[in-house]
Amino acid sequence: MVLSLLLGLHPAELSARELVALVRGFGVTEPTLRVALTRMVGAGDLVREDSTYRLSDRLLARQSEQDAELDPPQVPWDGSWETAVVIASGRSAEDRAGLREALSGLRLGEVREGVWMRPANLARPRPRLDDVEWLLAAPDGDASAWARRAWDLATWARTASDLIARLGDAGDRGRQLAAAAAAVRHLRTDPLLPIDLWPSGWPAQPLRDAYAHYAAGLKAGEPTHSLRRSTAAS
Repeated sequence: MVLSLLLGLHPAELSARELVALVRGFGVTEPTLRVALTRMVGAGDLVREDSTYRLSDRLLARQSEQDAELDPPQVPWDGSWETAVVIASGRSAEDRAGLREALSGLRLGEVREGVWMRPANLARPRPRLDDVEWLLAAPDGDASAWARRAWDLATWARTASDLIARLGDAGDRGRQLAAAAAAVRHLRTDPLLPIDLWPSGWPAQPLRDAYAHYAAGLKAGEPTHSLRRSTAAS
C-alpha cells in the first residue's frame, strides 16, 4: 500500500505522520505501518531521512518508467502503421511468450499470427527485437477496422469505464486504491490510438484524468485534509 501510494506522488516522499494519517483511512494501525516501514527500508525500497520516507533510487527509476509508459509522447499521424513481422520459427514456448509480451509492451496489436501493427503516431525510435523485421505500411480499407482487428477495443473501454467509476467512489478508500493500481496497469495496455481512430466515447483520457485527480487528492490529504497539497500525478 505504501509503495503504491508513493509511486503515484511527485515528489515520492511523505513524512511518517502523513503516512500514518493516510493508511489509517485503509484500516491499517500505526504499529503495523511502523513495522512495514522498517522492513521496506531494510529491503532497499524506501530511504528514511529524519522523519520522512521516500522511494529508493531503484523505485524512483521505476516511477519514471511508469510515468513514461502511462502517457508517452505522440506525433501527428499521417495514416501509416508500424508493422512488426516475426521472421523466425521453431522458437520455444518461453521465447514466443517473451516476444509477444515485448510486442504488446510496445503497444502493437496482433492482426494475424506473426504480424503486429499499430498506427505510427508514437514519438520513439524504431524498436529493436531479435527475429523481428519492421515495416511501415499503409493498409487498404477503413483504418478503424484495422484498429479493431488489432485490439479488443470494446473490452478495453468497458474496463476503463469501470475503473473511472471505482476511482470516483470516495466512500471506499480501499476500493479506490485498488482501482488506482488497476488503472496504472490498464493504461499500460492503452493502444494509444490517434484521435482519428478513437471510437465514440473512448475513455482513455478520462481514465488518465480520473487517476490524476485521485493522486492529486491523495497527496492533498483528501478526505483527511492533513497533508500538503501537490498537483502531480503519475
